[in-house]
Amino acid sequence: MIESLLTLLFLILLQAVLGFDNLLYISLESKKAPEDKQAMVRRVAIGIAVFFRITLLFILVESIKYFQDPLFSIDINNVVNGTFNFHSIIVLVGGIFLIYTSIKEISHMLVSNNFHHSTSKEKEDPIKLILWIALINLIFSFDSILGAIALTDNFTLMAIAIICGGLLMIFLADSISDFLQKNRMYEVLGLFILFVVGIMLVADGGHLAHLKLFNNPITPMSKTTFYFIISILIAIDIVQSKYQKNLLKINNKD
Repeated sequence: MIESLLTLLFLILLQAVLGFDNLLYISLESKKAPEDKQAMVRRVAIGIAVFFRITLLFILVESIKYFQDPLFSIDINNVVNGTFNFHSIIVLVGGIFLIYTSIKEISHMLVSNNFHHSTSKEKEDPIKLILWIALINLIFSFDSILGAIALTDNFTLMAIAIICGGLLMIFLADSISDFLQKNRMYEVLGLFILFVVGIMLVADGGHLAHLKLFNNPITPMSKTTFYFIISILIAIDIVQSKYQKNLLKINNKD
């Protein structure tokens, strides 16, 4: 019983830590819905995503070996070499999508002259957003579920951890979204974090596919390196914000 409780705590911690980037994406994406629907979009999307996660967990537990079987290989004159399976393809597609999304949103920020929230008529359909967020959540959760399977083969413990992680995300989603709403400048930080997450997923997917570019193997980014980069990005943003405020105070005095 004690061993099971400790395993459950580790699984919940795993879901919480690996769910941070997911929660950030949900908070940013839900802003595309009408303002009075944004909280509902976040909660319903996370709820559906939890159901999808448990379904995916069951599928992986029952057929994980098929996810690791090679699907196809690429060999282009020592330029690109790799053997892809279903797991590597999902991780690669998820990473490429996040890189594309973050670059697109950052580019929009650079050229936009309107930084106020648009009216509800210009917003996207909440149902469409809910399904889209739930689908992307599933891609995010792939590695966390595989990590959970590596810790235990107890389906019940893993399902409980996923549900607890989902409840924690629902609890924190509004707070993070409200913070980004009041501190719009941190949206840039959030998008760059998503960009780094995309790079990490592409590297992981390339490693899973044994991908080589010009005979140089793609190596995965360690979690320590990832969190170090995120810490540096946050520290730079905080220091820059405080420095900018001090400069504004000095200029106002002059």
